[in-house]
Amino acid sequence: MDKSRRNFITTAALAGSAAIASPRTFAAKPKIKWRMQTYAGPALAEHVIKPAIESFNKIAGEEMQIELFFADQLVPTGELFRALQKGTIDAVQSDDDSMASPTEVTVFGGYFPFASRYSLDVPVLFNEYGLGKIWEEEYAKVGVKHISAGSWDPCHFATKDPINSLADLKGKRVFTFPTAGRFLSQFGVVPVSLPWEDIEVAVQTGELDGIAWSGITEDYTVGWADVTNYFLTNNISGAWAGSFYANMESYNKLPDKLKELLKITFDSSHYYRQWWYWGGEAKLRVQGTKMKLTSIPDAEWAQVESAAHKFWDEIAKESETKAKVVKIFKEYNAVMEKAGRPYRYS
Repeated sequence: MDKSRRNFITTAALAGSAAIASPRTFAAKPKIKWRMQTYAGPALAEHVIKPAIESFNKIAGEEMQIELFFADQLVPTGELFRALQKGTIDAVQSDDDSMASPTEVTVFGGYFPFASRYSLDVPVLFNEYGLGKIWEEEYAKVGVKHISAGSWDPCHFATKDPINSLADLKGKRVFTFPTAGRFLSQFGVVPVSLPWEDIEVAVQTGELDGIAWSGITEDYTVGWADVTNYFLTNNISGAWAGSFYANMESYNKLPDKLKELLKITFDSSHYYRQWWYWGGEAKLRVQGTKMKLTSIPDAEWAQVESAAHKFWDEIAKESETKAKVVKIFKEYNAVMEKAGRPYRYS
């Protein structure tokens, strides 16, 4: 990327950050002050984290205040885990995959292909099928507190050129998650890693052919729908698995009341996303005007689903913990398939 373009992007990103103010604080000199960074840029943060932090600050008052920073403001997203572990920042909102956490569960964060079909799958997996306990144990080993996980939006392709078959994916340079990129590369997709704030300009300049990072609600919210022409209705995941984390030392210093308030507030953020994404995904497909919908036929897309289950087995061979998580995915999805409608549609 040339220097002039990088300077333009940096200037635009700072302007965008300034346009949307950080959450209000409700105490000038709180007893406890945390710094928190989200993976989300300003426009997305307006929905996915800002309301929750404002609520926390209002309730905690003089006891505690959280200062929120948007994507890459303090550290690059790929360095979030290290900054959190060191205590440079006190809390993070991200998925395991994007922040490159060195745990056995990192590969399952973000979009693990076809592990979920609907948004409710994620909280059920974490709260009823044991993933929450596994995540908590894995992060405790590296000095980080895993507070809670929730489901976010599905993963679709937003592209400049139409995608009507698997062959159309070949050679496409796509911004996506590390694990999703690893999986999709077998279909000819070329995964590209860039700072989140650079993506819109990268599509405009031709550095990227598309994005496989979100659903249509996010495409419209952050401006990607303005630079892409097509939206592929097939997805590789029904919901993103994302979490809230805290530096273990910072977390342990909190009184029990504030620990509980953190959890409740973050759970309210997960809940907001459930209905905001779910409603938006349907409404914008039907009423949206910025992208034309395309689809790959079900019979052809079945090749991707079949490849995903082989991918699961490959991941399971990598460690005992990964095998345990994959076993839970298989058991859960088998139950959903047998339960039938509305849990799964054949």
